[in-house]
Amino acid sequence: MTDARAALKYTAFADAPGGGNPAGIVLDASQLGDAEMQAIAAEIGFAETAFITEQNVAGDDRRVRVRYFSPLAEVPFCGHATVATAVALAQRDGVGDFVFETPVGPVTITTAAGDEAITASFTSVEPSVEPFGEGVLEALLGLLSTSLDRLDPAYPPRVSFAGNRHPIIVFADRAEFDAFSFDPGAMRSLMNEQGWSGTVTTVFPSSASEYDSRNLFPVGAITEDPATGSAAASFGGYLRALGLIEAPAEIEITQGSHIGRPSRLSVRIPEAGGIVVTGTASPIS
Repeated sequence: MTDARAALKYTAFADAPGGGNPAGIVLDASQLGDAEMQAIAAEIGFAETAFITEQNVAGDDRRVRVRYFSPLAEVPFCGHATVATAVALAQRDGVGDFVFETPVGPVTITTAAGDEAITASFTSVEPSVEPFGEGVLEALLGLLSTSLDRLDPAYPPRVSFAGNRHPIIVFADRAEFDAFSFDPGAMRSLMNEQGWSGTVTTVFPSSASEYDSRNLFPVGAITEDPATGSAAASFGGYLRALGLIEAPAEIEITQGSHIGRPSRLSVRIPEAGGIVVTGTASPIS
């Protein structure tokens, strides 16, 4: 019987020692039911744990079926746990391409041996962008104790999808971006009501090609996510869909400094198709 003690623990997207987003990884969950996977994820306590529920899909030993659980519920997709799992598989089976069959569809991950660590690049599912529902933006801004006139007018608020739905809010003022706070319980209630299974993504543009992000993810003892691959992909899709960047393009997203876990995500935005997010991952000792 697999339990939390048998799970691997990796951190993904670290930009400094002690940085990155930790993920649990169960490389063989073929005998685990939903309740058992949920219990393991809750015991580990990280934002997400990835479970490989089927090896050798369609006879391909580089294609596996993966499910993701937070401490509270299953989530459709998780970028940092995808990167961490791909690196763990590459360390075991060799670098190259993997395909993860996920609840949102197949996701291709390319792993490569870098100078100091294995890198993993996943290509998201096709992104899409939609406006907020009536009254929802106002409710969200109220929880952040801000208002529409305090956001950057060049970046209209939208809900973006690239595996999970992420509301995207871009602040005009760095000090306000750094200092805002929120009630975790009220935020979780709004997220559940709206079906936002990922994070609430808040952003400040540091330069034309670098963005600082705070991703709100109230679950258990967690309030902010240190590094969010699905949000990075969603933000790349948002920039392209709204014509805020000329594709193809590459951007960097920094995250996690507000909670002491500095992270960096590299994002490649092609002219069409899925968004590519790249990072490293390493075992947590």
